[in-house]
Amino acid sequence: MSDADLHFYLDPVCPFAWMTSQWVRLVQDQRDYAVDWRLISLRLLNAEVDYDSHFPPEYEAGHTAGLRLLRVLHRVREEHGREAVGPLYAALGARIFESDPLPRPAAGEPDVRGTADFLAPALEEVGLPADLVDALEDTDRDAALRAETDEALALTGKDVGTPILHVRPPDGLAFFGPVISRLPEPQDAVRLWEHVVGLAGFPGFAELKRSLRELPQLRGLGVAQGEVGAQEDWHGGSRRQKK
Repeated sequence: MSDADLHFYLDPVCPFAWMTSQWVRLVQDQRDYAVDWRLISLRLLNAEVDYDSHFPPEYEAGHTAGLRLLRVLHRVREEHGREAVGPLYAALGARIFESDPLPRPAAGEPDVRGTADFLAPALEEVGLPADLVDALEDTDRDAALRAETDEALALTGKDVGTPILHVRPPDGLAFFGPVISRLPEPQDAVRLWEHVVGLAGFPGFAELKRSLRELPQLRGLGVAQGEVGAQEDWHGGSRRQKK
């Protein structure tokens, strides 16, 4: 158990989780919130889905890379404490989303984000042991990650993705998202937070949604600050090509 003000369930390869996490950090700085960075796997969430027929070609490799990194975050939490997860997530996210776009994997090839060469500099940056790269291959951790994914979905229902936020746990409200494609200015971050939490906390409120999304303003996705990303229709809350 944690005494955090917010549980934030993340998959490190999800750009929308990263954008929301950056917004939450702005709020955290101004409100002194304690955040417990928790784990949810898009690869395990879609374990029963035929990726070839449902998703764009690179998605299975990307989600698998996310699962590999989640194994490392799980070991970090186990061996170095919950407070070590946030800094490593920040270091990984900066390399994935705030740097030049990474090469997309060719058909059948692994995603570079799930490799030791990609992970090692992030571990060094935050002062964690280099041998944590071994956890990339540690499939014995997948059962615990599956359980934590189920824990997150039990808070919201199953027709969601990442991130999932649980405010004032264990009895407070939880919701998927919010999905944002632009980072608010610091002076607007808390105001947006109050609007979201206020709406989500209204008794009986279930959903406010549109499936059109802009590609987030992230350098790693090829969208510069101030540019507007291409708009896509994420029907069903994901980039599945069919139900």
